[in-house]
Amino acid sequence: MLTHRTRLLLIGGILTVALGATLLLQTPEATRSIDEVMESPSKLEGKEIAIRGEVLDYSIDEFNSTFIIHGEDSQLLVDFSQASVSNGLDNNRTVYAEGVLVYSDGIWIFEAEVIKTSCPSKYEEAE
Repeated sequence: MLTHRTRLLLIGGILTVALGATLLLQTPEATRSIDEVMESPSKLEGKEIAIRGEVLDYSIDEFNSTFIIHGEDSQLLVDFSQASVSNGLDNNRTVYAEGVLVYSDGIWIFEAEVIKTSCPSKYEEAE
């Protein structure tokens, strides 16, 4: 049976280790715009990043699990074949994605692991 003093030391040690672990963890990286990513994509190649942009109209390809996301000046192909996708992936919808940027066959591809979409506005025009 553990004495009162031993239990206090054990709890103190666990708390110290937990505090130390939180100090070692890195804070999540900020979400990047498509234009920011495409300014120098080679610096981000192979790294876990988060991006935000709009789905280019009529670019969603369900068969190949891809779509194009764009910013003001740039666009990027997103492969969502391995991603968990929230409902609402649609044309012109703002998308947040987490994944890895890769260069393949002469083009930059964002291999998404998570895709979240914005909620549709009740003020949008019906198509």
